[in-house]
Amino acid sequence: MRKHVLISAVAIAVMAPTLAFAQASTATGAVGGAAAGAVVGGPVGAVVGGTVGAAVGAANEPPAEVRTYVTREQMPSVRVQEKIVVGEPLSSTVVLRPVPNHTDYSFAVVNDRRVIVEPKTRKIIQVIE
Repeated sequence: MRKHVLISAVAIAVMAPTLAFAQASTATGAVGGAAAGAVVGGPVGAVVGGTVGAAVGAANEPPAEVRTYVTREQMPSVRVQEKIVVGEPLSSTVVLRPVPNHTDYSFAVVNDRRVIVEPKTRKIIQVIE
């Protein structure tokens, strides 16, 4: 029985990266991974899931240099009707600005919120409150 629980916990831990990526945050990745792991594997699953979720969440966060640049840059906010949600593409009506020395990231200010975006897909990576 214990072996089943451990195998289930590992399986959930392997699936946790998907949850963590959607959340795009170390803290929320850890919480999501721990919750998913706890459902299947109890306390052991929570520990394994939390560790994997935090690691994947951290890997998907933009570097501090990118967040600092986006926070400091001045640009007007654009209004859109769509909800600003991590993982969803940003409207094509919004003009993206590149982040110097980081071609994997662009940003915009939308509905008074700064968003970091993957330029090729326009997918929102992080919303800076």
